[in-house]
Amino acid sequence: MQQKNKSRISVAGIARRGDTFFTALRKPGTSIGESWEFPGGKNRIEESSEQTLLREFQEEFGADIIVNSKLFQGFFTNKHIDYTLEAWKIDILTADEDLILTEHQCTAWKTIEELKACAMAESDRQIMQALL
Repeated sequence: MQQKNKSRISVAGIARRGDTFFTALRKPGTSIGESWEFPGGKNRIEESSEQTLLREFQEEFGADIIVNSKLFQGFFTNKHIDYTLEAWKIDILTADEDLILTEHQCTAWKTIEELKACAMAESDRQIMQALL
């Protein structure tokens, strides 16, 4: 029997260098425009979390990544849709200077302390708390 009303999954890739994390600043004009985020996206039907991350990093940055282990799972609601939030440890194989930004203004490696002062969606704040 097919399951109805399956919760959507939103995934974020967490890349770390020392005490900094890879983050990106969204372009203006969207609901979370000009907010910093741990990049990722929403899954497509029949797509695993790992496949979603591989696709999203390729689409948004032209970046190749390795998806490692799941770090965090939480929940949030956006526009009356419930989401399961997953954060996965990743390695970015593409050099910073070779990234192609399609959805973001810029990227930066930021510490948790720096991120605390940044505008972020509540879902990214959940991940940030888990990283503490």
